[in-house]
Formats: sequence, C-alpha cells, structure tokens
Amino acid sequence: MFWKFDLHSSSHIETLLERADLTLRELLDEDDVLQECKVVNRRLLDFLVQPQHMEALVTCVTEEPPAELDERLRYKYPSVSCEILTSDVSPITDALGEDEGLLRRLYGFLQGHGVLNPLLASFFSKVMGILINRKTDQIVAFLRKKDDFVSLLLRHIGTSAIMDLLLRLLTCVEQPVLRQDVFNWLNEEKIVQRLIEMIHPSKDDNQHSNASQSLCDIIRLSREQMMQIQDSPEPDQLLGTLEKQETVEQLLGNMLAGERDESVIVSGIQVLLTLLEPRRARSEAGGMGSFYCPLEGQLELGPLGSDGSACQASPSTLLALRGYLRDFHQLLINPPKRPALQMTWGLLDPPLGNTRLQVVKLLGSSLGAGDAGLQEELLALDALNTMLDLYFKYTYNNFLHAQLEACLSTLLRAGAPPEDSQPPPDSPVVKHLLQKCRLVQRILSAWEENEQTQAAGGRRRGYMGHLTRIANALVQSSEKGPHVALVGQLLKELPEEEQERWEKFVSGPLAETNKKNIVDLVNMHNLHSSSDDEENDLKEFNFPQEAVLQQAFVDYQMQQVTSAFIDHFGFNDEEFGEQEESVNAPFDRTGSLSFSLSADDDSPNSNLFEVCYKERIQQFDDDDSDGEDAWQDKELGYSGGPPQPAGPRSCGSTDSEGSRDSEEEEGEEEDAGGGVEGGGGGEAEGASPDPVPAEPPAPPPPSAGVDTGVAVWDRPGSEASRPPTDGSWALLTDTPAQTR
Repeated sequence: MFWKFDLHSSSHIETLLERADLTLRELLDEDDVLQECKVVNRRLLDFLVQPQHMEALVTCVTEEPPAELDERLRYKYPSVSCEILTSDVSPITDALGEDEGLLRRLYGFLQGHGVLNPLLASFFSKVMGILINRKTDQIVAFLRKKDDFVSLLLRHIGTSAIMDLLLRLLTCVEQPVLRQDVFNWLNEEKIVQRLIEMIHPSKDDNQHSNASQSLCDIIRLSREQMMQIQDSPEPDQLLGTLEKQETVEQLLGNMLAGERDESVIVSGIQVLLTLLEPRRARSEAGGMGSFYCPLEGQLELGPLGSDGSACQASPSTLLALRGYLRDFHQLLINPPKRPALQMTWGLLDPPLGNTRLQVVKLLGSSLGAGDAGLQEELLALDALNTMLDLYFKYTYNNFLHAQLEACLSTLLRAGAPPEDSQPPPDSPVVKHLLQKCRLVQRILSAWEENEQTQAAGGRRRGYMGHLTRIANALVQSSEKGPHVALVGQLLKELPEEEQERWEKFVSGPLAETNKKNIVDLVNMHNLHSSSDDEENDLKEFNFPQEAVLQQAFVDYQMQQVTSAFIDHFGFNDEEFGEQEESVNAPFDRTGSLSFSLSADDDSPNSNLFEVCYKERIQQFDDDDSDGEDAWQDKELGYSGGPPQPAGPRSCGSTDSEGSRDSEEEEGEEEDAGGGVEGGGGGEAEGASPDPVPAEPPAPPPPSAGVDTGVAVWDRPGSEASRPPTDGSWALLTDTPAQTR
C-alpha cells in the first residue's frame, strides 16, 4: 500500500486538527481520514483515541442511524467508523480492546431484540473479528464471562454476519492451548446440539441454512486442525460430539420426523455428507485444506485409499443412517410437492427437486463408504434401481446424471485388490447392478432410442455424455480392476443375443464416440517440450543479419548489472589473440563492411565537405538573401567555358529543377565574389550517361566556379585527389567541371 511509504501530500485534516472546536463528525466527513489513520498520523490518532470519540465510533457501528436521513448518507458514518476501528492500527485497537466499557457497548448489539440489521451486523462482526485476532486473550476472557453469549449467537444465527462471527471465533485463535480452551468452552455450552436444534421445521430457512453451514465448518476445521496437530494432548471435543451416534440420530429425527420440510432435509443432508467425507492427508486431497471439501457438500463418492479399498467414513454416522434408509428411499418415490415447471423443451411435472437430488447424493455416498451392512440394506430396498429410473426419466437434469455416474463408476472400481493370487469375494453391489438393475440392457436400450430420436430429427438426450462414461466404466471393469472376473462372468451369463449386441456396441458406436471424444484440439505431432529441439527447429530459418545484430544488442541490454560488471565488461584478452578471429558471431557482418573515409584533415574529400558545409551555412545565415531556398540543390559550372558532358549519376542523387538561366546568374555572382562560396551540389538537367573522360579538361580561368559533386568524392585516382599546395580551400584549376 502506498501509505506505508508516507508518500502523500499534506492533508486538509492537519488544518482541521489545529481547531480547538473540531468535532468527530467533521473529521469523518473528510475523504482521506482513513488514509491518514493508516499512515499513523499521530495527531489524528491522539484525537480519535480520546474516550468520548472512541465511544462515539462504537455507537455509530452498533446503533441504528435515524430513519429520516437520506438513504445515501444514512450509513456513511457507520461505515467510516467501522473502517477506522478495523484499520489495524495499534493505538485504536489497544484503546478498544483494553476498555471494558467499550466492549460492553459493543456486545450490547447482540442483546437487541428482533431481527438484526444485516449491514450493522456485518460492521459488528468485522470489529469483533479484529479484536479476536489482535486481542485474543482479552476478548475470549470477556466473552466467557457472558453467560448468554452462545444463546445470543444462536438467536441471531439466521443473520449471516453472526454465523461468520462464530467461524472467526473458531479460526482466528492462533495459540493452540487457547484454541483448545475455546473449543472445550463451546462444547460445554452444547453449541453442537443447539445448532442441530436450529435445523427444525419450526425455524425459518435462513436459520436452517446458517446452522447447517456452521456445523459443516466445525467438522472440517476440527479435522484439519487434528491433522496439523497430531500430537494434541486431548481430542477435539466439538468433533467428538458431532460424530457421536446420538448426535447424528438427533439430526435425522429433526429432518424426518413430522412434516417433511425441504429446507430442513436439504440442510441436514449437507451435515451428513460432511460427516461422510473421508479423512485424507493434504497431499491426497489435492484441494483446499486437509480434507476433500467440494462445493455444496458434494462428495467424491466412494473415495479410494492408496490400496484401492474404500476409505472408511465415520462408523457412528453410518450406523445411525441404517435406521433411516427406508425414509430416504421413500423420499425418492414421494418427494415434497412442487409445482410443475415450464421448460424450453416442454412441461416438467413433477420436477426432480433439490430434495431428491440431495437424497441421491447421500445414498450414493453411503453405498461408496464400504459399509457392508448399509450396502445390504440399500440393495434390499432396491435403491439403485430407483436412482436409475430417475436418471432416465429426467433427461436433461445433468446434476442428477453427474451424481449417478460418479456413484456407479465408484462401485464398479471399488474393492480390495486380491491377495496371494486368491480371487476377491464377489461384490453384491456389482451383481445387483448387472442382474437386478439390468445395467447392460438399460445402456443398450437408451443408446438405440437416442439414435432413433436423432435420426427422426429430434434432440440428443441430455444424459448421453454421462451414459458414455458409465459404459466405459463397465468395459474397463471387465478388463481390469478388482471385479474383472465377476463382471466378465456376469456378461457371459447374459442371453446370447444381448451378448452380441453388447459386443457390437462396444466395438462400434462406443468406440467411435470415444475416438471423437479424444481428438486433439491442437496438432501436437510437431510440438516438443525440449529446449534443444526448439533450438534445432529454429536453425532451419535464415534470419536476416540485421535481425541478428538487433537481437545481439537486445541481449547486451538485458545483461544483469552486478558489482563485478565493470571488471568483466567487454571481451576477454584471449579473444583478441588472432586478428582473423571473430569477436562475436552475431557481429560477423561488420567485418564485410568497407569504409573509404579518411581521417586526414588535409584530404581533398575533407576540404570539399567543408566547402559544401560553409556554403549551406552561409546561405542560411545571409541577411541579404533574396528569399531563395538555402537548402535547394544548385548546379555549379564554369561561367566562361563550354558546356561539359555530365557523367553517370551517383547512387542516391536527385535531379535539380533549376534552370540554365539561374545557373548562369549564379556563375556571374561567383565571378564577382571571386571565391567558391556559391558552389552547390546540384545536378544538371539532361545529364549524359557517357563515362567520365580519363583526362580532365583544360583548366578554367581563376574566377571560375567549382563543382562539388559526388563524382569528385568517388574518384580518388583522379586529379582531384591531389592535396592543395597553397593552404587554400581547394585548387580550382585541378577540379574537373563534372556534375553529378
């Protein structure tokens, strides 16, 4: 944050703090008051921590603002007050946490009757959270003195912010001993049993949902802390209470006794699913926390251990479930009444409903838990057949399809591996699937019906993707796995006609569908992960030398500059041992460049350059200029001599648009001036392509102008290459009248 570095301009607050009659309300109106708190503005903090101002801040957070205020401004001061109190600045936190009077005023928010304001409840929960985190000892000691604290929490558990406060109390206490004391205190207050009582038809839906979520959080947090602190001196009391059989039976009784309420059933199933979650190490879970914590309590049905056997869930939970399996199965057949739904593809009457979906999750998790007695009870109820009926009835409910696919796939691959080459015992669940549930026949019939529907122009059925995966799971279980012998035997026991249909289906439509599903979206044949292969591939391309030089320069710029950079800058001495050796491969091109420039100050080329330079500069600075363009190319020639043929144009020259009359006038001006200051570098129009004669023409009169064309520069072997003899700019008599 930028305020950590104190990079802020002077604030108007400094001016306000100079006033003796400054009020807290005026200070809260300033936009940068929170920023000034975070940069530890000492004068501001001294003002805020005064007892009357701290009391006013707490009052803003806990008391309902006047109703007559504008809705846009009504919660402005409570919001700013909450941000100041939770700014995590030590003077403010100390002043709040060490003043029991302020804590009592803050606690009074829970003692109000009626439904709490959700926004103020969030402010209250946030302030209490910072106190639990920073002033743990003081706030825990204060709350334990309040006999009605747990009762008040449960009274307002329907408010999500109060549920968050309970979670903060369980998670923000970092000291292991103190955290264990908090858990024991809450267990003595029977918070688990009282939360379960909130999941009852007599309570409202918000209380059902938040109480269920609180119990799920307690289970997961307790298990995670148990895994992290394996040498804990005593077991977790809250988790032990939750996993007791009588506690689970209390929950089941609230869910299924009397009138069936969907909110109660769904909320209770969430707690049961959490109890059935397997205890996994962090590395095995591969997700958040030390346990598998899927969204909405959804389990990985029938989780497998490292040896392939199902991980045992809480035995007391499974034992308590046995007596209520018939009630849950009855919910699949006669769910709570729901109105019909008009869907895009037609009328859905009755809808599946959340109750039946959650029951399918629970029964699938119970089957995958590996408890033989519970599996036997479910098979006797024919629950798997009922679940398959729902699968094919609700064609477009993919939530249901995903749950049943996970359940069947897990049952087909779950089981202990054979030991000492002895075949494993037959699985009653697998036999039930293939014999009583007629899984093979259902797959074949559904596939054929879907093909007929699509051939007639109808929609593809929504369960086909999951049905493909169920069929693949059955094929894989017949080829490998703990039930390979049993599945193979059961497939051979099918009628001969159905065996042929199954074999044709596996080798035909199923194989084609699998082939379509595994097509690479990107051509991976020419892609290699090896850096060496990538470098070899790049060698096939011929990059321009300019790109190589540019890349070499970029690489040089990207070098890391260290303290030893100066010592190692440049090249090593041994790299210059041989003149013919290249300094660096990327700079090989520089050796082929040829420069014909001479550093000799007395060379003709240097003198001619000075002539051109002087001419241009003088024309530009001439105050008597008649408005001519100083940078326009001019053609110079001899004023009195015959016209000379022009040589070939040099590369890069441009034609001059000047006329012969203007050139003659320039020649006359040069004669009058007696120098070469008018010498331009222009080119005559109509230049001839004839080659330059080997011998220069006759020398012109002394007053003739000089041509400074490029031809003079390009011919070092000509007479123009002779150095001057009298120290003048150039020997006019030695310069040929040759234009560019």
